[in-house]
Amino acid sequence: MKQFSVLAGLLIVATSSHAALAVERLALHQFEDGPLMAPTHAFLPGETVFFSCRVTGFKLTPEKNEQRSAALSWKIRVTDPTGVALLADASGRIAEQVFDQDKNWFPKFLHSFPVPPYAAGGAYKIDVTVKDEVGGEELHAQLEFQVRGHVVEPSDSLAPRNLHFLKTEEDGPPLDPAVYHPGETMWARFDITGYKFGDKNRYSVEYGLAVLRESGEQVFAQPTAAADSNESFYPQRYVPGAVSLNLDPNVPKGVYTLVVTTEDKISGQKAEVRGIFRID
Repeated sequence: MKQFSVLAGLLIVATSSHAALAVERLALHQFEDGPLMAPTHAFLPGETVFFSCRVTGFKLTPEKNEQRSAALSWKIRVTDPTGVALLADASGRIAEQVFDQDKNWFPKFLHSFPVPPYAAGGAYKIDVTVKDEVGGEELHAQLEFQVRGHVVEPSDSLAPRNLHFLKTEEDGPPLDPAVYHPGETMWARFDITGYKFGDKNRYSVEYGLAVLRESGEQVFAQPTAAADSNESFYPQRYVPGAVSLNLDPNVPKGVYTLVVTTEDKISGQKAEVRGIFRID
């Protein structure tokens, strides 16, 4: 088996030395069959990827009534940086009549798919298999694309991550230091990861909060502030969480601790994270 590579973005092609079937172009587009994306483009979670593949070196059926035909089948598999499939494999078939004036025609197929909303950053792969049903040859190719995702450190057990305080409800720059004033609203965001999945990648988590004085005295508690559950083809790697607390105009100034408690309803695991804020 002979292997070779073609520098067209991050295109890797492998086929046998005697096979004429080859990739003429693998490409990503701004929209369906639109302008090509630069190889350095990074997609964001939730964006749609538009992909196209053109092949050459295919065989035609014997001429009949001044007509010949091309027949090819294709299959696509899209995986994340860990090799997990983003969605069910896609497949299709190209069957076209080819005439003498079509000497510059290339069989082409298109496919689009969304980047999962909570996808991790890194190099994703589009694996392509094309079979020439007339010539009997098969081609395997691969195209990499980058995703710029929110960073959440993986965990084998339930873990709240990335707790940070905010000035407003919008997830802007974290407050450093986290200082609020009486009468304001304290906002905080975090991520939950490390929970277990049930059937169909179903997860179920809930979280609560408490506020402690510097002495350790609890001054506020909401054991169940929110809950979230869902299922999907692609496993959701983390669940974003948010809490807010309206500060009484007469709240004493000082240093306080926000305690966020999380629970995985499927495995029964519990975990907490703490963050310090000040009221001036």
